Amino acid sequence: MGAPVGRFAPTPSGRMHLGNVFAAMVSWLSVKRDGGEWVLRMEDLDTLRTSEEAARMIREDLRWLGLAWDRETAPQSRRSGAYLRYFEKLADMGLLYPCYCTRSQLHSVNAPHLSDGTYVYPGTCRGLSGAQRAAVGRAPAWRVRVPEETWRFSDLCQGAYAQDLATECGDFVVRRADGVYVYQLAVTVDDGEAGVTQVVRGADLIGSAPRQMYLQALFGFPHPEYGHVPMLLSADGRRLSKRDRDLDMGALRSRMTAQALLGYLAAASGLIDRAEPVSPAELAGEFAWEKLRKADLRLDAAMMGSLE
Repeated sequence: MGAPVGRFAPTPSGRMHLGNVFAAMVSWLSVKRDGGEWVLRMEDLDTLRTSEEAARMIREDLRWLGLAWDRETAPQSRRSGAYLRYFEKLADMGLLYPCYCTRSQLHSVNAPHLSDGTYVYPGTCRGLSGAQRAAVGRAPAWRVRVPEETWRFSDLCQGAYAQDLATECGDFVVRRADGVYVYQLAVTVDDGEAGVTQVVRGADLIGSAPRQMYLQALFGFPHPEYGHVPMLLSADGRRLSKRDRDLDMGALRSRMTAQALLGYLAAASGLIDRAEPVSPAELAGEFAWEKLRKADLRLDAAMMGSLE
């Protein structure tokens, strides 16, 4: 097995927050420990919420942290042609069908949902006739049929994970009614064409992996390794978001050095014994997946304050 190819794929909708930095750091350390390649990709499918200015700030913050990427692939907003080719492959396989369910209809379904908030689709539109489809009078989303099959993998951080797509997910959308290709299709194509062999991201996305593995098998892409790292929570237990301006990179850079910030994250996650300034190269020598904590990490204000 050759050196790994990892990737960091942020959404340029604002400044990175501490949770984004943590995922980037672990991804970088994991591939660099083994002499691998780290790829940067901007996931800007939602062009109304994203901007080149936000992408520029992300690149600048990564440089400040010392997390250098080896290459940057085209942003998703310029990849619609590639997504169309794979969408048509699914159509040729007879696996796609139009779905006319509204968001309110889906949310009213009394069904379990995955950790990422996705409802288990009950197959409402799967058997509609041509006449029934024509009577709806609006553009459909497109779903891919899933088999009654359980997908299993050993996550580098969380351990064994399994999901039956039919009962725990259902047929899922690959293109929205407005023609925009969705995350599951886009990320599968992007990672496959870029030769990514290791995907590191937040634990809230672990439920996406089986859907992507299913598409990888259909498209002929090898399955990458997955590492779903713990989520960072604020001191009061809230999940971090880009609304937490006191913990975005603009605020953090004004209060501490890059090495202090990395040292804090490394100590909080179990990679090193105590919080102290450390460089990415030094951390790479200490990195081991076995050290990394699995559970969500609550920020310790006192520990962070000691490094400012």
